[in-house]
Amino acid sequence: MSYVRIVSLTSLAMIAFAGNSLLCRAALLHTSIDAASFTAIRLLSGAITLWLVIQIRSGTQSGRGNWISAFALFTYAAGFSFAYVSLPTAIGALLLFGAVQATMIGYGIWAGERLLKLQLLGLTLAFGGLIVLLLPGLTAPPLSGSILMLIAGFAWGIYSLRGKGLGNSTKVTAGNFLRTVPIVAVVSLLTLKDISLDTAGFWYAISSGALASGLGYAIWYAALPALNATHAATVQLSVPVIAALGGIVFLGEPITLRLALASVAILGGIALVIMVKQHTR
Repeated sequence: MSYVRIVSLTSLAMIAFAGNSLLCRAALLHTSIDAASFTAIRLLSGAITLWLVIQIRSGTQSGRGNWISAFALFTYAAGFSFAYVSLPTAIGALLLFGAVQATMIGYGIWAGERLLKLQLLGLTLAFGGLIVLLLPGLTAPPLSGSILMLIAGFAWGIYSLRGKGLGNSTKVTAGNFLRTVPIVAVVSLLTLKDISLDTAGFWYAISSGALASGLGYAIWYAALPALNATHAATVQLSVPVIAALGGIVFLGEPITLRLALASVAILGGIALVIMVKQHTR
C-alpha cells in the first residue's frame, strides 16, 4: 500500500470517527429525534452497511462476532447518544476517548503489565485533566451526560479488548453490529411511546450508522495493517481534536480555557503512556 493511500485512508477514518460525535450532537440539538431512536437507526444502518461491505469483499479470513461484544457495542452506542443530549461535541469526544484508553490501559495493569515512571506520569496527567474537566463550575459539563459518556467509553474499551485476535476485524464488527439488531428491537418496543422522529434526524442517524460507523470502520481496518502499533494508537488522538474543530465550525460551540487545558492534559498524558509502552518493546 502506497504512503499516500495509507495517509488518505487513515485520515478518512479519523474524520469518520469524529463525525459520529458531530452527527449525533447535531441531530439531538437541532432536530426532534430522540436518543433511543438515533441509537437504533445508527446500529441498524451500520449493520446493513457492514454486511454489504463483507459481501462485496473477498477474503479467506474468518470472523463472526459474539453476543457479549454485541451488548458492549449497544451499551456504547446508547450511552453515546443519551450523553450527547446535554454534552457539547468536544467534551463528549474527549470524555469518550479518555474512558476508552483508561479502560484498555487499566486492563493491561490488571493483567500484570508494569508501568514505567514516564507512563505513570502520563497516567497521572490524564486523570488530572479529567478531574479539571469535571470539577464543578460555570463551564463544567453536565454530570449526568458526563457519566453516560464515561460508561459509553468503558463499554467501547471492553468491546475493543474483546475484539483482539478474533479474525477479520471487518467481519467481526459486522457480526457484532448484526447481533445488536434484536437488542435494538426489544429496547425500541420498550420505549415505543417515547419515540420522536423527523426527516432530518433520521438522515443524521443514517449518516452516523452507514457512513461514519459502517464505512468508517471498514476504511480503518483497511488502513490498520499498514500501521504499526504506535502509529495506530497515537493517530486516534486526533479524533477529539477533529470533533472539537467540527463543533466550532459547524455547531458554533465555544472552546473554554478549562476544556483546552483538560484536552492537553488528557491527550498528552495518554500519548505519553502509549509512546513509552511501544518504545520499550
